[in-house]
Amino acid sequence: MVLSRRVFVASATALAVTGAVPAPQALATPQDTDRSRIPVGPGDTEADLVRKASRLRPTARQIAWQQRERTAFLHFGVNTFTGLEWGTGDEDPDVFQPAGLDTDQWARALRDSGFRLAVLTVKHHDGFVLYPSRYTKHTVASSSWRGGRGDVLRSFADSMRRHGLKAGVYISPADENQYLHGVYANGSTRTTRTIPTPVQSDDRSPDHVFTLDATDYGAHMLNTLYEVLTEYGPIDEVWFDGAQGRIPPDKVEPYDWDSWYTLVRTLAPDAAIAVSGPDVRWVGNEGGLARQDEWSVVPVTERAGGRTDYALAYDAPDEGSRAALLAARDVADFLQWWPAECDVSIRDGWFYHPDQQPKSVEQLTDIYFRSVGRNSVLLLNIPPDTHGLLPAADVARLREFRGRIDRELPEDLARGARTTAAPGRLTVDLGTEREVDRIRLAEDLRHGQQIEGFVVEARADGGAWPQVAAAGTVGASRILVLPAPVRARSWRVRVTAARSAVHIAEFGLYRSCN
Repeated sequence: MVLSRRVFVASATALAVTGAVPAPQALATPQDTDRSRIPVGPGDTEADLVRKASRLRPTARQIAWQQRERTAFLHFGVNTFTGLEWGTGDEDPDVFQPAGLDTDQWARALRDSGFRLAVLTVKHHDGFVLYPSRYTKHTVASSSWRGGRGDVLRSFADSMRRHGLKAGVYISPADENQYLHGVYANGSTRTTRTIPTPVQSDDRSPDHVFTLDATDYGAHMLNTLYEVLTEYGPIDEVWFDGAQGRIPPDKVEPYDWDSWYTLVRTLAPDAAIAVSGPDVRWVGNEGGLARQDEWSVVPVTERAGGRTDYALAYDAPDEGSRAALLAARDVADFLQWWPAECDVSIRDGWFYHPDQQPKSVEQLTDIYFRSVGRNSVLLLNIPPDTHGLLPAADVARLREFRGRIDRELPEDLARGARTTAAPGRLTVDLGTEREVDRIRLAEDLRHGQQIEGFVVEARADGGAWPQVAAAGTVGASRILVLPAPVRARSWRVRVTAARSAVHIAEFGLYRSCN
């Protein structure tokens, strides 16, 4: 049976109900190890674009990244002590004095709140580095904190792994300090550089030596990346933004994205590169909110330096529907599997400010449903304070937030229930009438993102199938909150529009406990 827009399932076994999307290690990678990008052009018809989009698949690292659902962001540095959000680069490093630094406290709080990875601002736009780098003096080593022997990155990475979390790093491309030292935006040309670049009293015997094209500042970034990825690994996410320094308008630093990506891919092959990177895109706002229908397959362009960029506006209300694919046809170079990450801070600022308070549980829960529940990953910033601790109020709020989500989505009533599959739909028989007010769906990402529209229907013992919910995309996760509980024995999801064969990995039914 073929429904509208080629809605069908390959077989009954392709539709399976599970309690959760399978763990990353359980997923076999395709024979073609990179089917995440395909060229497009002005000559492509709508049918061509849809067919190409249906063929795209995430890489193993993208699947692993998506399945974490919630990632912690930790903005920490000289701004924590100066009260700024964007530093100047000429700060006295001795202002950095986190006398009570306890990264084990960070790790315990994050683990207990359900996070599985944390990303630390190793270098923000000011250029201050949270480890003793060989390539700049604007580091923790120039502070009297711990006698100049402190290393926040070492403490962070060790604590995360000790408590079962993975470690990620944010290394800002902007660098106010390097601008003041004549390195950033100095007009230098790209030439071949040796990475790591030897320095005086360099006692390293590197396993890898790279020759990569870069400007003077690009080489500085490469050396920074090399130190971080070879001395603090394994690193599971490398986070770049696209910020330029606050420099005169006639100055610009052309970033060497291609060389940076090459180095990361070689030294940390499992690390997702976000959000100015080929693996993960920024959702387009700093409120933590995904679009109502968020596509992981979107049209992209390749900018100078090899940077993956949006073919449409970064904050376009639609990035991946059929209409969006057509709208981008004349400017896009590729369709790409490029899922969205939703960043937001638990406080108003990204760095700690003592006069700010954490968002309410209600706000955080709404953000969760509008990010994780819309085929995205939530990147929640929790800034350490001037003591080097996660503030007690924030830790308490994280604990409350996890408890609230656990009550919103408690036991999956569909787990172990009898299921039947037919072309375009999956039916679950709960055996008896049960109240449901939360529904969670997921596609098997190994078969791409295909669903463009679906309805959920429910009935008691026999009779008609009244509709209780309807939506567009699914992808890795779609969570529907019903306005009121619905009592029924049989539940089914019926796909009304799709790009190709649909493979449902999860059809979860919940009764919230709030």
